[in-house]
Amino acid sequence: MLIDTHCHLDFPDFAPELAETIARAKARGVGRMITISTHLSRFGQVSSVAEAYPDVFCTVGTHPHHAHEEAEPTVEALVALSQHPKCVGLGEAGLDYHYDHAPRDVAQRIFRIHVQAARETGLPLVIHTRDADEDCAAVLKDEMGKGAFPALLHCFTSGPALAQTALELGLYISFSGVVTFKNAEYLREIARSVPLERMLVETDAPFLAPTPHRGKRNEPAFVVDTARALAEIKGISAAELAIATTENALRLFSKMPPLDDAA
Repeated sequence: MLIDTHCHLDFPDFAPELAETIARAKARGVGRMITISTHLSRFGQVSSVAEAYPDVFCTVGTHPHHAHEEAEPTVEALVALSQHPKCVGLGEAGLDYHYDHAPRDVAQRIFRIHVQAARETGLPLVIHTRDADEDCAAVLKDEMGKGAFPALLHCFTSGPALAQTALELGLYISFSGVVTFKNAEYLREIARSVPLERMLVETDAPFLAPTPHRGKRNEPAFVVDTARALAEIKGISAAELAIATTENALRLFSKMPPLDDAA
């Protein structure tokens, strides 16, 4: 069984066939999905998807693209919303200097607010970072020095230095369909170096469909293809990769019930 640790099932891309999308994932052995919050103001929509499907869970937070659009969250608000029984993490929050939609100081401040909430709740922070390796590493080192918190770098496409920093700080690293792209050999090299016990797998659906689905809308069922590619990169069987990444996901997102329990 696999767990898609990062998808966006509340997005309109899935509205016409959400139940069918989830059924296709389960038919391919994807037993759990975590639908990730991008707007704190839309947490009700994200949580309603999780409420409707036993094997779907969610997070709460504001994506760095929207850090300047949303009312600035407070630690107290994030902590309160995270008490929802299906909410298993914070974020996604972080830094994105590729698009620079939000002023960098605003994004950094809101990133740190999410870190504080993760530290207070013990729930993992889902970190989005793009073209911001040095600043992301600096924030992580500074905040970890104030007190440990669980976290992962999602859809990892950064360089080896940030990967090493994350591992040294105890974070997990999640790989998406990008690792299957023809021009992503640098990323495959990083994946080879990440210990199996710190690796997660995701789709980031509806974005970044893996080979052989390039050009299509991504969906949780396709995490199987990314996992197969990661297994080849690591030189292990697909079954071994599935067991390891599922154990990792359950360890990190510890609020999710064990697989033999009703969700």
